[in-house]
Order: sequence, then structure tokens, then C-alpha cells
Amino acid sequence: MQMRGRVVSGGGAGRGPASGSRPWRRRRSGARGVATGLALGAALAGGLTAPATAASAASGAPKSGTALGTCAKGALCLWPGQHFWGERRTYEVGAVRMEDCRRLPRRVSAKSFANRTGHPVTVYESAECAETREFHTHPSGSWTPEGAYAVRAFKVWEH
Repeated sequence: MQMRGRVVSGGGAGRGPASGSRPWRRRRSGARGVATGLALGAALAGGLTAPATAASAASGAPKSGTALGTCAKGALCLWPGQHFWGERRTYEVGAVRMEDCRRLPRRVSAKSFANRTGHPVTVYESAECAETREFHTHPSGSWTPEGAYAVRAFKVWEH
């Protein structure tokens, strides 16, 4: 692909509108023009794939090579380390009262979790489910390999 046309100057010393020279110049074809075109094409191709990567990160999908932790249907599973590492704690939906704050045991927190309860679950940084600290609600079926904070409590919601 050969690029021709206007090229905006890089704003170096002695160039550009402030120095009285033309703000653009015509680039001639040749090896340098081809290299510039290839670099521009690679940059554009990389830019077109970035939104897909950002979307997969926002969805909570694990990074390539990260295995999902084991979590049975109807349960909330919590792990102390990121990427489902460490001893798993499981809370069955039938054993948890809906919309009540459930505190994790003292000195226990979770950095990754899976919600398979069939209900939305809010995880809290506060052990009292206080909304003055970090908290997020996760829909059923969500897997979070890297929590943004240490989870110390949660609530399971009816709807």
C-alpha cells in the first residue's frame, strides 16, 4: 500500500506554523514512503482489534490461558487469590438468606469469584456491606478472575 498526500509535521523545532513554514509537506514515494505506509497500516490494524480486547476484559472473561475455577450451579464461589487460586469457599443459594449481608469469616477475603446462584450478587469491600467503600453487583453466570478489591461480604438479591 503506497501512501501519498499531506503529512502533518511533527512539531519539531523550527518547523510548523509558528516558525512561518508550511504546516505540511508532500511526501515522495520510495522506500521511506512504503515503510511509513506499512507502519501506519500496522498501527491501524492494531487499533481495530483493541476494542474487542477491551470488551472481553470488561466482560470479565479470563485472560488467555487462565482456567476458570470449579463452581457448581446454584452456588457462589470465592477464592482468596486472583485467577481462582487458593482454597475455594462455596455458598449454596438455598443456605443463604436473600438480601441479607453475609460476612466472610475474620481474616478471610476473596480476590476472585464466580456467581452461579441464578441471582445477582453484590460483593463488598466492607465486612458490613457498607456502600461507603467499594462494591459491585455481578449477574448470575459471571466469573471474575481479578477482583478490583478484597471482598469481605456479599448479598444475594432476589431479582
